[in-house]
Amino acid sequence: MPKQPQAAFESVFAFPPNRDTLGGTAYLIVENDSAGAGNVLIDSPPWNEETQSFLERHGGIRAWVLTHRGAIAPLKTIREIVAATGCQPTIQEQEAYLLADVPRHTFQHEQVLGDRVRVIWTPGHSPGSSCVYFRDRGGILFSGRHLLPTPQGHIGPAYTANTFHWWRQLRSIAHLRQTLGEDSLAYLCPGARVGFLRGRHWVDRAWERLTAIDLEAAKLDPLQAVSAPIP
Repeated sequence: MPKQPQAAFESVFAFPPNRDTLGGTAYLIVENDSAGAGNVLIDSPPWNEETQSFLERHGGIRAWVLTHRGAIAPLKTIREIVAATGCQPTIQEQEAYLLADVPRHTFQHEQVLGDRVRVIWTPGHSPGSSCVYFRDRGGILFSGRHLLPTPQGHIGPAYTANTFHWWRQLRSIAHLRQTLGEDSLAYLCPGARVGFLRGRHWVDRAWERLTAIDLEAAKLDPLQAVSAPIP
């Protein structure tokens, strides 16, 4: 039997890792009682009857964000989700072509989704990599694969063979520091590698950890692109 989504917070659910997106974790922000965008789906959950039923029980979705190219499920699945939910995906304009003929919403630098949710372009991991910011519980950043936990208990950008542009990724971290602030970022919910979080789906003290990444050192050595250890 497929695993059920788990509550990361009272208004945020994390879906089981999706094999179709190389183990990516999708999230649902439940905002049905808000005057904002309504429920927001982040990335591609495993698509099956259980997922569809779960979304329906929680009021469906009014916005769907794909944070990077690696979070895009097979096009057949994307079309099924659009048909079942009536919601077109939102994706940064440089990666919209990956959705072929699927109807979608695109943005350039930032997309506002209601009163408490916005999407921020953070290129580097991929050309259209983005993060979703939710103004709740002191601020929650859904980081896709832009910022990830490590086996050693850190968070930081991951330098891999598929990294689009390392220095741009580091500049995107600096942009997040300028865009957010100490009093507006409490938690980070990564879009992959959640197994390193030991049963949680979030990292606390997110602002402290974000500002602890030494960007200058990381330019010379990607292994230095990490925060303080996660207790």
